[in-house]
Amino acid sequence: MRQDLIVILDLGSTQNTVLAREIRALGVYSEIHPHDITPKALRDLPNVKGIILNGGENRVVDGQAVEVCEELYGMGYPMISIDYPQSKCATQLAGIPDQDALKKFLFQDCKAEANWNMKNFIEDQTELIRQQVGDKKVLLALSGGVDSSVVAAMLIRAIGQQLVCVHVNHGLMRKNESESVVKVFRDELHANLIYVDASERFLDKLAGVADPEQKRKIIGGEFIRVFEEEARKLEGIDFLGQGTIYPDIIESGTKTAKMVKSHHNVGGLPEDLKFQLVEPLKQLFKDEVRACGVELGLPHDMVYRQPFPGPGLGVRCLGAITRDRLEAVRESDAILREEFAKAGLDKKVWQYFTVVPDFKSVGMKNNARVFEYMVIIRAINTVDAMTASVEKADWNVLERITERILAEVENVNRVCYDMSPKPPATIEFE
Repeated sequence: MRQDLIVILDLGSTQNTVLAREIRALGVYSEIHPHDITPKALRDLPNVKGIILNGGENRVVDGQAVEVCEELYGMGYPMISIDYPQSKCATQLAGIPDQDALKKFLFQDCKAEANWNMKNFIEDQTELIRQQVGDKKVLLALSGGVDSSVVAAMLIRAIGQQLVCVHVNHGLMRKNESESVVKVFRDELHANLIYVDASERFLDKLAGVADPEQKRKIIGGEFIRVFEEEARKLEGIDFLGQGTIYPDIIESGTKTAKMVKSHHNVGGLPEDLKFQLVEPLKQLFKDEVRACGVELGLPHDMVYRQPFPGPGLGVRCLGAITRDRLEAVRESDAILREEFAKAGLDKKVWQYFTVVPDFKSVGMKNNARVFEYMVIIRAINTVDAMTASVEKADWNVLERITERILAEVENVNRVCYDMSPKPPATIEFE
């Protein structure tokens, strides 16, 4: 590994990602690890230059204060603690230091070098992928989204034709999404791409399932089953490539951090997984993934396209998925994207989409009472997907979108605009 490393031990802070990003912004690589890391596990990490014990409001679990292993204090690494009263560090801080104090710790106390950049990261990951995979093949779920596209580019750089891309149409894709993926990756980029239409299979599995966590896990588990079936048709497939990124892991919870939601590629994987995972982006925040894609030479439009969750429209058709509401989500989302593009908002707004709840409201159509669904528009801006602000969209644009949705989308009589930032809300509804 070319980068020096600062280890952040999670002792209950809600600011771990803020601290990690502050350190990376100064050019030093940082990772968040659990509070009970062992001395051996710490020694096994490459190029560790210093340790930060990051305490906070969750430092007490089940009535017991979490503590680090005593041996860590005697390992010779420079250490500071933040909001962690039982620390034995010489330097104890009440909160995340301002930038000058952080610079002093990184560059004077730890003698770290500002060598964290995408070029070095890509070189490191290329070597690690080659070491891990050897002469075997990797099966990659290629949704066409930013994360999977960057992973595909990374794997092609590392192992070339040993990569087999599989695009699964699970019936929860955006309008014309699968057709676009096949056109770009198979026809234009000449990727080794297998297309699988599993729409009916996924929708049957999800029938009647309302719980968001259960839906995510069903989708994640079924994805793996589809890949296993495709792998059996091939030879030498031992690895599964995934576009897991850091927020996926963080939001799925740690020992001292509460789970926000499980991600299909973290909490939804079956225990009897028959593949070894290849996850070269799992330590990157979303903006870093995009920077990686640019460094790898991917087209700008691909790198900065709209984020799309792995479970697709399954987490935007709220509650138990029905085909009429799924179609309403798909059609209203297409209208939103079209109108935002016309207004130039597609280049300004980080993410925007529609959701359809699983309840109806009274309305009027053709002078008659109707009982139909509502469409909720979500448009947010963010840097790292950990916090988000609401886009203050132009009223005329919203009015035009509303008129089109009410006129063109069946079974809908109401359009709402979500004004909730993250936190307390999350970006997605489920």
